[in-house]
Amino acid sequence: MKTVRIGSGAGYAGDRIEPAIDLMKRGNLDYIIFECLAERTIALAQLRKLKNPDKGYNDLFEYHMAHILDAIADGSRVKVITNMGAANPEAAVKCARAMADARGLNDLKFAAVTGDDVLGHLDKYMDYKTFETNDSLKHLDGDIVSANAYIGCAGIVEALKGDADIVITGRVADPSLTLGPLVYEYGWSMDNYEMLGKATIAGHLLECAGQVTGGYFCDPGVKDVEDLWNLGFPIVEFSEDGSLVVTKLENTGGLVSEQTCKEQILYEIQDPENYYTPDCIADFSQVTVQ
Repeated sequence: MKTVRIGSGAGYAGDRIEPAIDLMKRGNLDYIIFECLAERTIALAQLRKLKNPDKGYNDLFEYHMAHILDAIADGSRVKVITNMGAANPEAAVKCARAMADARGLNDLKFAAVTGDDVLGHLDKYMDYKTFETNDSLKHLDGDIVSANAYIGCAGIVEALKGDADIVITGRVADPSLTLGPLVYEYGWSMDNYEMLGKATIAGHLLECAGQVTGGYFCDPGVKDVEDLWNLGFPIVEFSEDGSLVVTKLENTGGLVSEQTCKEQILYEIQDPENYYTPDCIADFSQVTVQ
């Protein structure tokens, strides 16, 4: 039975790069994802883009990409998918292309996924109410500098069909970074909701990187996690029947257990029976963890 191995290299914009490079070198991965966006980070990226149209990607993009490209140059041909493009994925691709060429990696193929920036369409929605204030957008104080829709995995799938080695996106939803390679590898249609729901669990487990390997679980003296300073980042082995295994590299700190996985499954989903994503509405209520 076919299995796809996906690692998580980042759970937020400023995450450390060392566990990701360890995964690329020792993890026997097919893909690695870097999830680096939140509402605040993309708004700050939009401000940088307003000042300089060649910027607007993740502040640490060049630092992270240098390490990623060096690992690839050393023989790690893992495909990379990341939303580090933030407010300007096309500029990020141009930057990464130049960095790759400088390392002699001329055969690498990059792709940018766009379509999430809806600031130019916002005038159509000024009468819509916000969740936070229950008042319309037009009554918000201050200037609106950022408006980005969470988009799904379709652009990533198209990029992989075009043989992209590194896919750089804007505000693709967190679990969609994982759905993209799974939809591509297994050839699912976008109305195969059973498998999309199961893949969404994989994406949700991976999206916060070290949280599922003990970083979020740790509560010293109550829930101890060994060698937290050397926390290893997770790998999901996803099988074509929709089952999955969460693991991490040998000789790394942290913990993978029923408890760490259950806490991450419940993290930020509000209603376990209705987890809304751009790709599907997932029902986590019948998930079993062993």
